[in-house]
Amino acid sequence: MKNGLNSGVSAKRPQPTLTLRGFELFKTLLDADEQNALVEELRNVIRAAPLFSPMTPYGKPMRVRMTSAGKYGWYSDRSGYRYEPRHPSGVPWPPIPNAVLQLWQTVTGIDRLPDCCLVNFYDADARMGMHQDKDEADFGWPVVSISLGDEGLFRIGNATRGGSTESLWLQSGDVMVMGGDARLTYHGVDKIRAGSSSLLPKGGRINLTLRVVD
Repeated sequence: MKNGLNSGVSAKRPQPTLTLRGFELFKTLLDADEQNALVEELRNVIRAAPLFSPMTPYGKPMRVRMTSAGKYGWYSDRSGYRYEPRHPSGVPWPPIPNAVLQLWQTVTGIDRLPDCCLVNFYDADARMGMHQDKDEADFGWPVVSISLGDEGLFRIGNATRGGSTESLWLQSGDVMVMGGDARLTYHGVDKIRAGSSSLLPKGGRINLTLRVVD
Protein backbone atom coordinates (compact mmCIF):
# COMPACT_ATOMS: atom_id res chain seq x y z
CA MET A 1 0.00 0.00 0.00
CA LYS A 2 1.27 3.49 -0.84
CA ASN A 3 2.18 6.18 1.71
CA GLY A 4 1.10 4.15 4.74
CA LEU A 5 -2.56 4.53 3.79
CA ASN A 6 -3.62 1.51 5.85
CA SER A 7 -1.23 2.09 8.76
CA GLY A 8 -2.37 5.46 10.07
CA VAL A 9 -0.60 8.78 9.56
CA SER A 10 2.57 8.44 7.52
CA ALA A 11 5.79 9.44 9.24
CA LYS A 12 6.31 12.15 6.63
CA ARG A 13 3.69 13.95 4.62
CA PRO A 14 4.22 13.14 0.93
CA GLN A 15 5.22 15.91 -1.43
CA PRO A 16 2.53 17.02 -3.89
CA THR A 17 3.09 16.19 -7.54
CA LEU A 18 1.95 19.64 -8.59
CA THR A 19 0.92 22.89 -6.91
CA LEU A 20 -1.34 25.18 -8.94
CA ARG A 21 -2.57 28.45 -7.41
CA GLY A 22 -2.07 26.91 -3.98
CA PHE A 23 -4.01 23.71 -4.81
CA GLU A 24 -1.80 20.71 -4.02
CA LEU A 25 -2.29 17.72 -6.31
CA PHE A 26 -1.16 14.23 -5.26
CA LYS A 27 -1.29 12.38 -8.55
CA THR A 28 -2.70 8.80 -8.45
CA LEU A 29 -2.06 8.60 -4.72
CA LEU A 30 -4.50 5.66 -4.59
CA ASP A 31 -3.50 2.58 -6.58
CA ALA A 32 -6.03 0.37 -8.37
CA ASP A 33 -6.60 -1.98 -5.42
CA GLU A 34 -7.12 0.94 -3.03
CA GLN A 35 -9.57 2.58 -5.43
CA ASN A 36 -11.63 -0.60 -5.74
CA ALA A 37 -11.66 -1.11 -1.98
CA LEU A 38 -12.79 2.46 -1.44
CA VAL A 39 -15.62 2.11 -3.98
CA GLU A 40 -16.88 -0.92 -2.05
CA GLU A 41 -16.85 1.12 1.18
CA LEU A 42 -18.80 3.87 -0.57
CA ARG A 43 -21.44 1.39 -1.72
CA ASN A 44 -22.17 0.79 1.97
CA VAL A 45 -22.41 4.54 2.58
CA ILE A 46 -24.86 4.96 -0.30
CA ARG A 47 -26.97 2.02 0.85
CA ALA A 48 -27.34 3.68 4.26
CA ALA A 49 -27.82 7.20 2.86
CA PRO A 50 -28.95 7.07 -0.80
CA LEU A 51 -27.83 9.60 -3.38
CA PHE A 52 -30.17 12.54 -3.96
CA SER A 53 -30.28 15.73 -6.04
CA PRO A 54 -30.51 18.80 -3.79
CA MET A 55 -32.46 21.87 -4.82
CA THR A 56 -30.45 25.08 -5.13
CA PRO A 57 -31.66 28.26 -3.39
CA TYR A 58 -32.68 29.40 -6.90
CA GLY A 59 -35.20 26.58 -7.26
CA LYS A 60 -33.29 24.33 -9.66
CA PRO A 61 -32.08 20.79 -8.89
CA MET A 62 -28.33 20.33 -8.90
CA ARG A 63 -26.92 18.29 -11.80
CA VAL A 64 -24.73 16.30 -9.41
CA ARG A 65 -26.25 13.62 -7.17
CA MET A 66 -24.83 13.45 -3.68
CA THR A 67 -24.86 12.06 -0.18
CA SER A 68 -22.57 12.36 2.84
CA ALA A 69 -20.87 10.48 5.65
CA GLY A 70 -19.77 11.74 9.04
CA LYS A 71 -21.16 13.98 11.77
CA TYR A 72 -22.75 16.29 9.19
CA GLY A 73 -23.88 16.17 5.60
CA TRP A 74 -23.87 19.09 3.18
CA TYR A 75 -27.35 20.11 2.05
CA SER A 76 -29.09 22.68 -0.11
CA ASP A 77 -32.69 23.79 -0.64
CA ARG A 78 -34.68 27.02 -1.01
CA SER A 79 -33.40 28.08 2.44
CA GLY A 80 -29.78 28.04 1.31
CA TYR A 81 -26.59 26.01 1.63
CA ARG A 82 -25.78 24.41 4.99
CA TYR A 83 -24.80 21.29 6.92
CA GLU A 84 -27.40 18.97 8.42
CA PRO A 85 -27.00 16.14 10.96
CA ARG A 86 -29.33 13.80 9.04
CA HIS A 87 -30.00 12.55 5.51
CA PRO A 88 -33.22 13.90 3.91
CA SER A 89 -34.86 10.56 4.77
CA GLY A 90 -34.30 11.32 8.46
CA VAL A 91 -31.56 8.75 9.15
CA PRO A 92 -28.20 9.83 10.56
CA TRP A 93 -25.32 9.98 8.09
CA PRO A 94 -23.16 6.82 8.16
CA PRO A 95 -19.59 7.01 9.51
CA ILE A 96 -16.76 8.17 7.28
CA PRO A 97 -14.82 5.06 6.13
CA ASN A 98 -11.54 4.56 7.99
CA ALA A 99 -9.53 4.45 4.75
CA VAL A 100 -10.82 7.95 3.93
CA LEU A 101 -9.90 9.27 7.38
CA GLN A 102 -6.42 7.80 7.08
CA LEU A 103 -6.00 9.36 3.66
CA TRP A 104 -6.98 12.76 5.12
CA GLN A 105 -4.28 12.39 7.76
CA THR A 106 -1.70 11.29 5.19
CA VAL A 107 -2.10 14.31 2.90
CA THR A 108 -2.76 16.97 5.56
CA GLY A 109 -0.44 15.78 8.32
CA ILE A 110 -2.97 16.91 10.94
CA ASP A 111 -4.72 14.93 13.65
CA ARG A 112 -8.04 16.81 13.55
CA LEU A 113 -10.41 14.62 11.56
CA PRO A 114 -13.07 15.93 9.13
CA ASP A 115 -16.70 16.22 10.22
CA CYS A 116 -18.11 15.64 6.74
CA CYS A 117 -17.30 13.51 3.74
CA LEU A 118 -19.43 14.83 0.89
CA VAL A 119 -19.95 12.19 -1.84
CA ASN A 120 -20.70 13.68 -5.27
CA PHE A 121 -21.58 11.47 -8.23
CA TYR A 122 -21.13 12.94 -11.72
CA ASP A 123 -22.61 11.23 -14.74
CA ALA A 124 -21.32 12.12 -18.21
CA ASP A 125 -23.44 15.28 -18.38
CA ALA A 126 -22.97 16.58 -14.84
CA ARG A 127 -21.07 19.76 -14.01
CA MET A 128 -20.23 21.81 -10.94
CA GLY A 129 -20.21 25.58 -11.33
CA MET A 130 -17.47 27.80 -9.96
CA HIS A 131 -17.93 28.14 -6.21
CA GLN A 132 -16.18 28.58 -2.86
CA ASP A 133 -16.38 26.11 0.02
CA LYS A 134 -17.46 28.57 2.69
CA ASP A 135 -20.21 26.99 4.79
CA GLU A 136 -17.71 25.91 7.47
CA ALA A 137 -16.95 27.68 10.76
CA ASP A 138 -13.15 27.91 10.43
CA PHE A 139 -11.42 28.35 7.08
CA GLY A 140 -8.06 27.57 8.69
CA TRP A 141 -8.69 23.85 8.12
CA PRO A 142 -7.98 22.47 4.63
CA VAL A 143 -10.44 20.79 2.29
CA VAL A 144 -9.38 17.46 0.74
CA SER A 145 -10.82 16.20 -2.55
CA ILE A 146 -10.53 12.57 -3.76
CA SER A 147 -11.31 11.57 -7.36
CA LEU A 148 -12.58 8.12 -8.38
CA GLY A 149 -13.74 6.92 -11.80
CA ASP A 150 -13.92 8.98 -14.98
CA GLU A 151 -11.66 12.00 -15.39
CA GLY A 152 -13.02 15.43 -14.55
CA LEU A 153 -11.83 18.77 -15.92
CA PHE A 154 -11.16 20.80 -12.78
CA ARG A 155 -11.02 24.58 -13.11
CA ILE A 156 -9.30 26.88 -10.62
CA GLY A 157 -10.11 30.57 -10.43
CA ASN A 158 -9.37 33.32 -7.95
CA ALA A 159 -10.37 34.58 -4.51
CA THR A 160 -13.16 36.57 -6.20
CA ARG A 161 -15.35 35.74 -9.18
CA GLY A 162 -13.95 36.44 -12.62
CA GLY A 163 -10.43 36.80 -13.89
CA SER A 164 -8.20 34.23 -15.52
CA THR A 165 -8.57 30.54 -14.68
CA GLU A 166 -6.47 27.40 -15.10
CA SER A 167 -7.69 23.85 -15.63
CA LEU A 168 -6.36 20.33 -15.28
CA TRP A 169 -7.79 16.84 -15.69
CA LEU A 170 -8.23 14.93 -12.43
CA GLN A 171 -7.88 11.17 -12.81
CA SER A 172 -9.06 8.25 -10.69
CA GLY A 173 -6.91 8.01 -7.56
CA ASP A 174 -5.89 11.68 -7.57
CA VAL A 175 -6.11 13.63 -4.31
CA MET A 176 -6.24 17.43 -4.05
CA VAL A 177 -5.62 19.53 -0.93
CA MET A 178 -7.08 23.03 -0.74
CA GLY A 179 -5.58 24.95 2.17
CA GLY A 180 -3.97 28.25 3.01
CA ASP A 181 -4.53 30.89 0.33
CA ALA A 182 -6.33 28.29 -1.83
CA ARG A 183 -8.95 27.55 0.82
CA LEU A 184 -11.45 30.14 -0.47
CA THR A 185 -10.43 30.11 -4.12
CA TYR A 186 -13.25 29.61 -6.62
CA HIS A 187 -13.18 26.23 -8.36
CA GLY A 188 -15.47 23.92 -10.31
CA VAL A 189 -15.78 20.93 -12.66
CA ASP A 190 -16.46 21.79 -16.31
CA LYS A 191 -16.55 18.41 -18.00
CA ILE A 192 -16.47 14.65 -17.44
CA ARG A 193 -14.46 12.49 -19.84
CA ALA A 194 -16.88 9.56 -20.18
CA GLY A 195 -15.30 6.14 -20.48
CA SER A 196 -11.85 7.26 -19.33
CA SER A 197 -11.92 4.85 -16.35
CA SER A 198 -13.19 1.31 -15.85
CA LEU A 199 -13.42 1.66 -12.06
CA LEU A 200 -17.20 2.14 -11.98
CA PRO A 201 -19.04 -0.52 -14.07
CA LYS A 202 -21.59 1.97 -15.40
CA GLY A 203 -19.14 4.85 -15.70
CA GLY A 204 -19.24 8.24 -14.02
CA ARG A 205 -17.07 10.06 -11.53
CA ILE A 206 -17.18 10.03 -7.74
CA ASN A 207 -15.67 12.95 -5.87
CA LEU A 208 -15.20 12.84 -2.11
CA THR A 209 -14.77 16.18 -0.36
CA LEU A 210 -13.57 16.14 3.24
CA ARG A 211 -14.25 19.16 5.44
CA VAL A 212 -13.97 20.27 9.05
CA VAL A 213 -17.34 21.86 9.77
CA ASP A 214 -17.36 23.00 13.43
